[in-house]
Amino acid sequence: MTQANLQLVPLARIHGEPMLEMPHDLYIPPDALELVLETFQGPLDLLLYLIRRHNLDVLDIPMAQLTQQYMSYIDLMQRNRLELAAEYLLMAAVLIEIKSRMLLPRPPKVNAGEGAEDPRAELMRRLLEYEQMKLAARKLNEMPQAGRDFELVQVLIEQTVVQRLPNVAVEDLRQAWLALLARAKQNAHHKVRRDELSVREQMTRILRQLRHGEFEAFENLFDLHSGIPHLVVSFIAILELAKETLVEITQTETLGNIYVRASRSLTAAE
Repeated sequence: MTQANLQLVPLARIHGEPMLEMPHDLYIPPDALELVLETFQGPLDLLLYLIRRHNLDVLDIPMAQLTQQYMSYIDLMQRNRLELAAEYLLMAAVLIEIKSRMLLPRPPKVNAGEGAEDPRAELMRRLLEYEQMKLAARKLNEMPQAGRDFELVQVLIEQTVVQRLPNVAVEDLRQAWLALLARAKQNAHHKVRRDELSVREQMTRILRQLRHGEFEAFENLFDLHSGIPHLVVSFIAILELAKETLVEITQTETLGNIYVRASRSLTAAE
């Protein structure tokens, strides 16, 4: 590449126009390249930074050295035309006051075990509390956070729900029996006759009715038109079948309808 081609390369573009050489009247302020790298969240943060940076003891602060370093930082911010918060200036006044109080002669001791209060005590207490809060905040920030260290994933777990039917109590059977009697009285006949009724025959009839292996409504096992004696014998037959575990009696819900079906062992044998 020739020297002429090198001169044609623009140094920059201003409003779309190439700038081929640096302007001779360009003014660069002497502090244009100065950078303030440390940022603090308040005067206590700045004081703690200065103490830890220069390996000072927070329980025995050399006020002259700390005040000088703090004021140097304040002057640096003022020279760079940075707006100072009022709390920084207030802390500067506090440091100067403590330094002045330490230069004054202390009053004589009243007792051998008593001494004048250290002017730095309140500042040291505030610095220790701030350092503890800062360490606690750092530990909290180091803990895994959703959206920063990991993403939340929704996991759907399918659960197989086994329906457990409520057990049939004696009171449920009694209520069902009373309801059947009430319905049977509506169809009662006044014809007097003598019937030969057998519990075994009714048991056989009920098992034959339940041979399909499905649940049958409790009231469907009774013939309401046959009269109360037949209802009684049929009820006894159902109780005998349940006693011999030949039928299963259950409910769909508490105080709900009662259902009866032949036991699985009986239907499997058939």
